Amino acid sequence: QVQFVESGGGLVQPGGSLRLSCAASGIIFSITSMGWYRQAPGKQRELVATIVSDGRTNYAGAVKGRFTISRDNAKNTVYLQMNNLKPEDTAVYYCKAFGGFASWGQGTQVTVSS
Repeated sequence: QVQFVESGGGLVQPGGSLRLSCAASGIIFSITSMGWYRQAPGKQRELVATIVSDGRTNYAGAVKGRFTISRDNAKNTVYLQMNNLKPEDTAVYYCKAFGGFASWGQGTQVTVSS
């Protein structure tokens, strides 16, 4: 059974940082490309960052230079380091495996507000 468990969200002031984690199970993590998505209230879910099995990364323009995606294959975990957070980063953040896996985790809420 494919499962993703996201954690690390919370309330942070503008300019602050958070590190999200996503523990994956039921997949061969080391060869699977992974991504972080987010969904703000009233908006569609959007892709924020991706990391392929060899570690290459890609980012949405809105987060480039502020967010860093990484992975630890020994722990079957993908991370999203978020720096210089802005109110528009407020959303529920989800991780996802690419390659035909339909499962989503429960997400973790990130709220950026003063």
